[in-house]
Amino acid sequence: MSQRRSTVVILCEDRQQEVFARHFLQKRGFPGPFSVKICPKGKQSGEQYVRELYPMEVKAYRSKKNYLAISLVVVIDADKYTVADRLHQLDTALEENSQTRRREDEQIAIFVPKRNIETWIYYLQGETVDEETVYPKLPRESDCKSDVEELAQQCPRGLDENAPRSLHMACDELQKILPAS
Repeated sequence: MSQRRSTVVILCEDRQQEVFARHFLQKRGFPGPFSVKICPKGKQSGEQYVRELYPMEVKAYRSKKNYLAISLVVVIDADKYTVADRLHQLDTALEENSQTRRREDEQIAIFVPKRNIETWIYYLQGETVDEETVYPKLPRESDCKSDVEELAQQCPRGLDENAPRSLHMACDELQKILPAS
């Protein structure tokens, strides 16, 4: 499936999330270009960076969406929170910036791995996972690419019941940035 050429802005916590998101989107037919906003190492926590930058990126998206083909993809770990809690934090960040919450007709997708992105990766590698355990980082961020390819194939036809709930939600979120057919 090929998408029209659209700029995709990826706002994420770290390089692992960026590699995961970019590869997934490419496999789902988004050729790019990609503009990546990633938390600088050692400056602050990744989730804080995403929460603080989110209102600015939404504002930029909204100012460009009427004349540019553009989408915003946000990746933020739920950590010890629920996915709903993390989404509420992002809504609150918009409201505190005098903006409306994300609307259904906006091409803004938010992926919230519960506990972290490694939960999804280990699940895709065939491991039995739960969304409370902290799974170890991969030796190299690119080690997730073959697993992401599997996800790109599974998302459209539906994930297995045993897939993490947050991953099911991510597949639903993908629909927000796919062009209407």
